[in-house]
Amino acid sequence: VKYQQRDGWSARDLLRKSHPEPKSQQQKDIFSWIVKGWDSIGPDAPKKETSLGVIWAFEKMKRASSVQEVISLIQDFRLSHEMVTNEWKTKPEVWDALLPHLGLEATLRNLANMPRYGLLTQTSDATNKVIEKITNEEALKKARVHPIKVLSALLTYKEGRGVRGSGVWTPVQKIVDALDEAFYKSFSSVEPTGKRRLLALDVSSSMSGGEIAGVPGLTPCVGTAALAMAIARTEKDYQIVGFCHNLINLPVSPRMRLDDAIKVVQNRNFGSTDASKPMLWAEERGLKFDSFEVFTDNETWSGGVHPSVALKSYRQKTGIPAKEIACGMTATGFTIADPNDPLCLDVVGFDTAVPELIANFIR
Repeated sequence: VKYQQRDGWSARDLLRKSHPEPKSQQQKDIFSWIVKGWDSIGPDAPKKETSLGVIWAFEKMKRASSVQEVISLIQDFRLSHEMVTNEWKTKPEVWDALLPHLGLEATLRNLANMPRYGLLTQTSDATNKVIEKITNEEALKKARVHPIKVLSALLTYKEGRGVRGSGVWTPVQKIVDALDEAFYKSFSSVEPTGKRRLLALDVSSSMSGGEIAGVPGLTPCVGTAALAMAIARTEKDYQIVGFCHNLINLPVSPRMRLDDAIKVVQNRNFGSTDASKPMLWAEERGLKFDSFEVFTDNETWSGGVHPSVALKSYRQKTGIPAKEIACGMTATGFTIADPNDPLCLDVVGFDTAVPELIANFIR
């Protein structure tokens, strides 16, 4: 009901390919609905506790003739926002009915939709409900919402316009302030890897241009500043450096605000970009790291030693099976890491899932 089709494949296609045998009457009814639709259910409502009850409510909602009927179905069967057809999502009353059971991440993703239809205003009850939800530190921690996700929501909402669509809205300052508060609270939801991490950030001037993850204002520079803050606030053993043709220490403190962290990493351009510098620098100084995490805006290598060669040399000298992650935040092609090395990972592009993906690779 939530996700009926993905990448051209529907649940009906999967059933017709796999020919599964139902193991219960309920499963048989669900399979029948997938293939035959509403005609296999009929007008009589099944029990709310059953899976068929939600399906019936979904089908009934598609045939609803009033907002109140849709609201009743949402409240009685706890339909999620993905189950509500687009025609009803233009009604503020419908969003108000969805709000109590709207998940934290779903709330962040839909902050742009709710004000477009008049639900969120400076003085509305719905605005206070949203603020209470997104600033709940325990809820942020339980949902494991990474600060980058909150920052993306903040920058998009503040902009007052969508990137992919034509929708516009008037940002409510109370919600902007709440998102800012949620950004700093969300650092408590980041789980430390327990590894010795070297975060190497491209600090060339090009990092201050362009957008990542399709978010207005989220430049590679802003994204790397937020990542640096996350590591500084959660990890015990780490170092943050900036690289171009040389390498410098970046004093990002756990107590810094985002604006201060951006100033630390912004516009320190001092030559061409050499992504082998972090490994060479660590080897020369005998420093011990379990991972080298290189963030740049595009494909990068201009030195005399390829980064993969520098990594192998570091491993041989230290005896540490160090991992390397190379993230080209606006890249379309990539060759920094060795594709045949299972301890290396190239990330082409960037979205809000990348920080957790990298942390899982390091662990």
